[in-house]
Amino acid sequence: MILSMSGVVLLGIITFLFFKKDGLKASHALVCSLFGFYLAGTAIAPSITAGGASLAGLLGGIKF
Repeated sequence: MILSMSGVVLLGIITFLFFKKDGLKASHALVCSLFGFYLAGTAIAPSITAGGASLAGLLGGIKF
């Protein structure tokens, strides 16, 4: 749950920055949000969640 909340916050910040700096229109952000919301209710949602968790584990395992 913490990972998904962190992802939501991170993606929200990125969307806000695109909105302010790169000219992302509010309608585009709304469409992207609705797409993500409806995509979460499809059969592919568990695969996307597993891929995100795998990517987070990969990035978390990088040692500098």
